Amino acid sequence: MPISMSEAAIEKGSSQSWAHWLALLTARQAEQLSHKDIALLLAEQGVSPWWCQMLAVQFEQHLGRRVVGQDCSGSFSVSVNKTLSGSMDDALAFWQQLVAGEQAFADIPLSRGPDISQTEKWRYWRCGLADGSRLNINIYQKAADKAALSIQHEKLESEAQVEFWRSYWKGRLAAG
Repeated sequence: MPISMSEAAIEKGSSQSWAHWLALLTARQAEQLSHKDIALLLAEQGVSPWWCQMLAVQFEQHLGRRVVGQDCSGSFSVSVNKTLSGSMDDALAFWQQLVAGEQAFADIPLSRGPDISQTEKWRYWRCGLADGSRLNINIYQKAADKAALSIQHEKLESEAQVEFWRSYWKGRLAAG
């Protein structure tokens, strides 16, 4: 099965080729291991935590255990991003104005929230939808005069939902 990351990116980031990792994981019978145990096996090889996760995902995709966009629970997620002029608070205000008064997205009612929180480096807007999915808006200061707004829609049931929501959220951001 195909993997979602290029072999060049794997080699650059992990200092070893995909063929190396595939041979190592196959020799260690990692196809019988959980995602967590595959990542632990890679950690024993001195791989950084981020690359342990990435390589474990690539291996699971190679096995056909998961497809692109699918997490280890079987759910899917999609992210859509936009860079805005101004501060994190300006970006949060942009988002709040964009969705002001809405009780549903694509005719799926909100089941909880929205909840707004912040840290020194982040602004968050979150809600749950009646279909069991979850919407997280994460905002950070990208540069002195630019903020990055990321829409992350989690707990989707299929690749078709990923594509539907990707298009929906891109359209909403473009309209704002």
